[in-house]
Amino acid sequence: MIYQGKAITAQQIEGGVVEVLFDLQGDSINKLNQLTLNELREAVAAVQAAKDIKGVIFSSAKDCFIVGADITEFSQMFDHTEETIVEHLLSLHEIFNAIEDLPVPTVTAINGIALGGGFELCLATDFRVMADSAKVGLPEVKLGIYPGWGGTVRLPRLIGVDNANEWICGGAEKRAKDALKDGAVDAVVVTAQVRDAALDLLNKAIEGVFDFQARRTEKTTAIKLNQIEQMMAFESAKGFIGAKAGPHYPAPMAALSSIQKSANMTRDKAIVVEAKGFAKLATNSVTRALVGLFLKDQYVKKVSKAFEKDSVPVKQTAVLGAGIMGGGVAYQSASKGIPILMKDINEKALQLGLDEATKLLNGQIKRGRMDAQKMAKVLTQITPTLSYGDFGRVDLVVEAVVENPKIKGAVLAEVEAAVAEDAIITSNTSTISITELAKNLKRPENFCGMHFFNPVHRMPLVEVIRGEKSSETAIARTVAYAKAMGKTPVVVNDCPGFLVNRVLFPYFAGFSLLMRDGANFVQVDKVMERFGWPMGPAYLLDVVGIDTGHHADAVMAEGFPDRMGHEGENAIDRMYTLERFGQKNNKGFYRYELDRKGKQVKIIDEEVPALLDGVMGEAREFSDEEIIARMMIPLCIETVRCLEDNIVATPAEADMGLIYGIGFPPFRGGALHYLDEMGLQNFIEMAAPYADLGPLYHPTERMKQMAANGETYFGK
Repeated sequence: MIYQGKAITAQQIEGGVVEVLFDLQGDSINKLNQLTLNELREAVAAVQAAKDIKGVIFSSAKDCFIVGADITEFSQMFDHTEETIVEHLLSLHEIFNAIEDLPVPTVTAINGIALGGGFELCLATDFRVMADSAKVGLPEVKLGIYPGWGGTVRLPRLIGVDNANEWICGGAEKRAKDALKDGAVDAVVVTAQVRDAALDLLNKAIEGVFDFQARRTEKTTAIKLNQIEQMMAFESAKGFIGAKAGPHYPAPMAALSSIQKSANMTRDKAIVVEAKGFAKLATNSVTRALVGLFLKDQYVKKVSKAFEKDSVPVKQTAVLGAGIMGGGVAYQSASKGIPILMKDINEKALQLGLDEATKLLNGQIKRGRMDAQKMAKVLTQITPTLSYGDFGRVDLVVEAVVENPKIKGAVLAEVEAAVAEDAIITSNTSTISITELAKNLKRPENFCGMHFFNPVHRMPLVEVIRGEKSSETAIARTVAYAKAMGKTPVVVNDCPGFLVNRVLFPYFAGFSLLMRDGANFVQVDKVMERFGWPMGPAYLLDVVGIDTGHHADAVMAEGFPDRMGHEGENAIDRMYTLERFGQKNNKGFYRYELDRKGKQVKIIDEEVPALLDGVMGEAREFSDEEIIARMMIPLCIETVRCLEDNIVATPAEADMGLIYGIGFPPFRGGALHYLDEMGLQNFIEMAAPYADLGPLYHPTERMKQMAANGETYFGK
C-alpha cells in the first residue's frame, strides 16, 4: 500500500501500475470535500515518491466516480475576498497539475457520474474510459459560477473550442456516446468492463502504442487555432450564448471570456485567468442565490425522502376527471411506469384525456426522447374507464374534477365507497379547503390535497396539503407518489390558496392596484419581465385563465378579507365580465393568434384600454422602481405570513415552492432570500410609503423585530 486514507487509497497492482481508488468512508457517493482533496494531494505526492511505477489508474469503489465538489464546504470560500479565493484555487490547481505532470501515463476509469470537479479530475489524466451508463459534465454555470479546477483550460484544448463552449456554457450532463463523439473520453464500454478496459488502455500507453506525452502537450499548450479561427469561434458563440443566458445570469459569458482570454496561453498562465474570473463570479449576488437554491433543493429532497421512508410504494393509481389536467396526470404517472386508471362520466371526456397524453408523448418522439415502441408501452399503462369497477386495487386516487366544492364533495364520497379501506384519496384543488372537503368522507384520515400545477408535465412542484384530519400515512404516500412521478413535493398546511396561490394573489392584487392608479399593464409586464419573471402579471393571468384567476381571487378575498378583499370592480373582474378569459378563448389582456407552427402568439390589443374604462385610473407614469416595489412587497410579506402561520415549515420550502410553482426568478433566490439580500430594515423602509394601500403592504410585527435585531431568514 502506497497510501491509505479515509477517502482514497493508492496501491501497486500488476505490472508496475498504481491504482488510486476513491471510496469516501461513511458516504454512499464520492465527492471532493476538504478531506478528499487533502488526501488526494497526499496520495499524489506518495505516488510521485514511489519507485518503479509505470502507470497510474484512477478509479472508484462506488457506483459513481465523483459527483463533484462538496458545495456545502466549497461555497464557504465564496464569503472571502477575490484575492483569497484566487489563492485557494491556485493551491488546489497544484493537485490537478501534479496528476497531469506525473512522469508516467495516467487513465481514469469513469464507472458512473463524474461531474464538476469530478470530471475536471478526469481531464487532468491522459486518457479516459467511460461506462456506457455513466454521465459526465461541467454543470457549474447552474450555480452561477464556472469550472474552477482547470475545466475551462483543459476541455477546449481536448475537444475544441466550439464543443467546449457548448459543454461549459450550457452546463449539461453528457451521456457516454456524446462524450465519445466530442472526444472528451477515449473509449466507452459496458460498466462491468470499465476498469479492465482502462487498464488495457494504460498498458498500451506504457508500451508506447498510445503517445501520452502528445496528449499531455496538447492540454498544456495554447489552443491550436489561428487568430481568425479564434475570432470566428468566439464571436459566433457570444451571440448564441448571450441570448440563451439572458441578462441575469453572468456565468456562461464569463466562462466564454475566460476561455478566450487564455486561448493563447500555456496551462500555468491560463489557470490564473480561470481563477481570477471564477473569483469575480463567486462573490456576486447571483451566485449566492443559485448556490442557495441548490442547497434548499437538497434540503427539500431530504425532507421528502424522510416521508418516503414511511410509505409503501405506490403501484396502482387512478385519476378522476379526464380533462387537460387529468390527462396530464395520467401521462406523467404512466411515463414514469406507474399504471393509472383514468375515469370520467362520458366517452368524449375520456378521449380528451387520452388525446392529451398522446399529444405529450408525440412531443417526446419529435424531440428524439422516445420511440414509438416506448410510446405504445406508456399508453398501455393508462386505462380509461367509465366505472369504479377496478378501483378496489388502487393505492392512491387523484381527484381532478371541476373546481367546485359541491361537485368535488360528491365525487370524493363516491370514490371512497369504491376503494379499499387503506387507499389514499387526494384532491387536485388549487383553492378549496382540504379540511372542508374531508367532511364528505368517512375516513378523512386517508385524505389530503395533491395540487399539481399546469401544465403537469412541465411544472416541477406538487403541493401536498395536510388537512386537520390527514394522517401521516396519507401525507407520506402522497409525497412518495409525487416523487415517483418525477415531481418535487412540498408539504403545506391547509388554508385558502395553500402556499403558492396564497402568495401569488397578493402579487395580482398589487397589479390591480397599480392599474387602478393609472399604470399601463403592458409597461408593468415589461418591467416585471426585466426584473426576472418569465412573464408579467397580465400575461400570467391570461395564461392561468382569467376565469380561474377570478374564482381564486374570490376565494382568497373570502379567506383573508382584511387584506385580499377589495371594494368595487377591479381589472380582473372586468375581464371576467367581458368573458375575456385569456389564452382559453384567445382574448384577455392581450389577443392571441396561432403562428405558422401552431403556437399561440401574444398580440397587444388596442381595444383593451377602453374596455378597462372605470377600473383603470387616469394614465400616469410610474418608474420601474415603483412598479417593482408595489408588485413585490405584497408577495414577500405574504410569504413571510405563510412561514409565521406555519403553512410552510421552513424558509427553504417556502422559497422552493415559489421557484418551482410560479417561476419566481431563480437568480433572486426566492422571496425570503430576496428579503435577506435586501435586508429587512431596507425592505420595511421601502414598504413605508405604500402603507396607505392597505394591509397587504404592512410588514408583520415579527419582521419588524427581526429587522431591529439584524436577523435573517437563512442565517449567515
